[in-house]
Parts: sequence; structure tokens; C-alpha cells
Amino acid sequence: MKKYDVIGIGNAIVDVFTKTDDNFIEMMGIEKGIMQLVERERGEVLYAAMKDHVQVPGGSVANTIAGLGNLGLRTAFIGRVRDDTLGRFYENGMVSSGTDFPNPPVTGGELPTSRSMIFVSPDGERSMNTYLGISSELGPDDVADDIAGETAFLFLEGYLYDKPKGKQAFERAAKLCRRAGGKAGIALSDPFCVDRHRKDFHRLVKELDYVIGNQHEWSSLYQSDISSALKQAARDADIVVCTQSGDEVILMRGDESVTVPVRRVVPVDATGAGDQFAAGFLYGLATGQSLATAGRMGCTAASEVISHFGARPEIDLKALFRKEALI
Repeated sequence: MKKYDVIGIGNAIVDVFTKTDDNFIEMMGIEKGIMQLVERERGEVLYAAMKDHVQVPGGSVANTIAGLGNLGLRTAFIGRVRDDTLGRFYENGMVSSGTDFPNPPVTGGELPTSRSMIFVSPDGERSMNTYLGISSELGPDDVADDIAGETAFLFLEGYLYDKPKGKQAFERAAKLCRRAGGKAGIALSDPFCVDRHRKDFHRLVKELDYVIGNQHEWSSLYQSDISSALKQAARDADIVVCTQSGDEVILMRGDESVTVPVRRVVPVDATGAGDQFAAGFLYGLATGQSLATAGRMGCTAASEVISHFGARPEIDLKALFRKEALI
């Protein structure tokens, strides 16, 4: 018996949300609908421009881990924050939601806790402007043997490959997990991240136990149309998951291929849809469900999170799964 069911490793980022309109997004020079990295000065300008904002602990994989905690699994998140106001807020938020945060806030240093300024437009699209701060210094020394080696499943964030130390932390965590009999997988994160690290991601798809991405990320990885990309992915990876922005989800394992329909809803806030899909899907894997059921769990969790403001579930997901006859 492992200490944890699922551990995540990724950027520990405080998400700062505000509602806005397209005129404001254009005026501020924000690229709509994507995540872009910003420097500290730009981050301070955007933060100061946010009115009536809400702050929550975030980061893509951290949001997934929070969803799994909501579902009752034993979880932990490996991340790096500074011992400042936002860092202590982040740590307290993770722990109070039932997820262990094994690395205490770092004292000293110049870089502050990371934050992402997220502008949500009326159509539910989120435009994310992320200042990485101290999370960019996450390294192999932050990955303890008795944490990464004590989980049944490990979920890794592709964005970590943007920094050499993050890449080393990623590789160390995956090695410790798999050496101890656990399964490790990755979220491809975004097409630009794939473009930057295509060679490494090709290798990881073949080495790891599961890979989650959307149609744009898979197409970017193989530099082909989505149909050809998924055919190649099925040959390379153990488990392949492809979400398609409101269309059916495709899941493949060896010769098995299933599609799961999605329930179309008008999003209040699309932030966290992919993160909570991953939470539902990983819950299915961790509890021994079929690919089809795991995919349906992912879609159900994603539908819940886009129905409200914020990137984490607001209701009991397990109760929602029961209502949908998934458990």
C-alpha cells in the first residue's frame, strides 16, 4: 500500500481571476484564450489593473490534484513557493483542501511566489498571463525519495520542461515513482510548450504510462493532422487521451479505442476544464475503471468546473459521479 494514490508535480501558482470584456483585453495587449508567460514588470502592471479579483491556489497539475482530493483520494503536490503572503496562502489552501504540500515555503531569495493573472471574457474564454517567479526554480532537490516513491500514480506538468531544473525535477520524480512500481504520466500543457520540447516529449510519450493532451497539442507533437497524430501516438504510448474542446474525447490503449461524448454547455469560465478532466480521468485509472468510464468521469468533472467561476470543483464530484451512474 502506497502512502498516496496520486501525486502531482508542477508550478505552484496563485491564480488571480477577474471578469473583463474584449475591449479591455485588446487595450492591454493581452492575447485572448491562451496562456502566455510574462516578466515581473508586466505581471505587476496586469495585477494592478485587475478589479474585484479573486485569488485561489492554482497551477494546472495542482488544480488536478485538488480535484482528486475532492474525490477522496490521498494526494500530495510537489511545488515551490516563497515564504511571503501569497506563498503562505498557497500552502494553507492546498493543505486545507486535503492535499499534502511537502515542501515548506522557501525563506530568503529574491523571486516571489508565482501568480497567473486570468482575465475571463463574457464567452467564458480565459486569457492567462503567468509570472513564474519562484516556481521556475523547482528542481530535483525539491523531490524527496519518500514522497515521489510513495505514490500509485504520478502526474507531471509539461510546462516544467521550460526550465532545466524543472526538467531534472520531472525526470527524478518519474524515475522514483516507476522504480517503486507506480505509474507516471504527463499533461502536454499547450501546443507552444510542445513546440519548444518536441524531442523530449516524443521520448516521454514512449517511456511514460499515460499521456493527456488536446487535439492541438497532439497535432503539434507529431506535426500532422489529428487523425495521423493519434495513429502514431497509439503506436508510441501505453495510454493516449485526446480532448477536443467540446467535442468527443478519444482514449486509446493498445488495440482498444473508445470515444466519449461530451455534454455541451455554455461555459461560465473555461478555466480548469482540462485540469478537471484529468482529475476525473485519473480517478478512473486509480480506481480500476474502464477507459470509457474514466473518460466519462473526466468529462463530468470538466462540465462541473466550467459551470462556475474558478478552476476547482465546488461540489462533491463523487456525488456527481453517483448521479451519473459512474460509481
